[in-house]
Formats: sequence, structure tokens, C-alpha cells
Amino acid sequence: CLWTLAAILKETLKDALVPRAGVLKKLLAPLDAVLEGFYNAILLHHFDSHHYTSPYSEATNNLISFIDLLEALLASRIEMELPLMCQRVLFLKVSYILNLISSSIPYVIKKKLIFLLKRCVLYKSREDAKSGSLFLQSPSLCEDVLALSNAILQLVNLTWLNQIPLSGKSSYFGSSEAAPGDDSQGGSDQTVLRALSLVVLKALEFKIHNSATEAEIK
Repeated sequence: CLWTLAAILKETLKDALVPRAGVLKKLLAPLDAVLEGFYNAILLHHFDSHHYTSPYSEATNNLISFIDLLEALLASRIEMELPLMCQRVLFLKVSYILNLISSSIPYVIKKKLIFLLKRCVLYKSREDAKSGSLFLQSPSLCEDVLALSNAILQLVNLTWLNQIPLSGKSSYFGSSEAAPGDDSQGGSDQTVLRALSLVVLKALEFKIHNSATEAEIK
């Protein structure tokens, strides 16, 4: 069901011949509360259980399908502004995503979530799309990106970055120290390192531009 809904959203956004805003509203409005509930229930789950140790398990595949749906909802939010909570929840409750990234889920999911965050701070609907600064003319999107930036900066101010692996092996953001019981030394994932750095920098930039006082900026 998750895969089907994500596929329909993506195809609708590609179709230039249909009134996309109307089709999206007809599709998402009845599901708005359901999808917000899914976000809360799925991402507040305990991901440290043995069901998520393998990147090939059914539980992992279900989580990946849900992230694909979040990507499609982000694309629909950025490309056509609709006042639906299921399109805003990723920004307003991004702490769920941030906690998930620093949990013990498989690296492939962490990487997917980091790229999703990158699209949020760049206001991009797809990985290959141009940055969408024009969309920040929307007051609700400004409000949502500011909420997302605040949540990211609060965690970065703690030790969140030090808990994030930069490869499926033993290289971490805060150090290159090997994980306990791991003798292998793999190189850092430079793509993820760049994406994480960009997420932090863009969150900081947006926060500074939207701070009311000099003290707040400092």
C-alpha cells in the first residue's frame, strides 16, 4: 500500500497534462490524518530490535517503503503548496527522523534519511532538482523550514553528529575509531559526509536569516 501510494504521487507529479493540484488534493485529503498517524506510529517504533539488524528483512523493507512515501510527500509539498498536515509533518516532527539516524538501524536507511533531510533544507523535490528558494515565499514553508532548522541545530549542539556512522563499517563523523569488535578499517562515505555538512550549514544559514535579534544570531 505504501509503495502504491508513493508511485501514484510520483506519477501524478510527472504528468503535465493533468491539473496536479486538484488530483493531489483529492488523493491526499482523505488520507491526511491517517498518514500523520503513520508517521507518529512508525517512526516512534523501537528500531533497536533484532527485526532491523538486516538490511534485507521485511521490517527494514517496510521502513524503506515508508521513507519513499515521505520523499513523494515532500515533492508534492514543494512543487505544489497544499495545506495538508501529512506534507508538513516531516518538517514539524523532524526529531523522529534525527533520532532514527542515530539509532542502530541499517546504514542504508540512515543514508536514505540523510539525503531526505538534505532535500528538506535545500527545498528540493528530487535529488536531481535545482534548489527551490522561490518556494520560501510561502509563509507556511518558511515556518516549517525554520522549525526543522531549530530541531537540527539543537541536536547538533549536543553530541548527535558523533553518533552518526559515515560508512557501513567503522568510520564515524566524530572520529575514525573502530566500533567495538570491528577490526576492519573502511573509508568514509564522502557523499554522506557532504550531505550531513550541507544539512547543518543550511539549517544554520536559515536560522541566522530568520533570527530577530543579534543575540539570537550569536
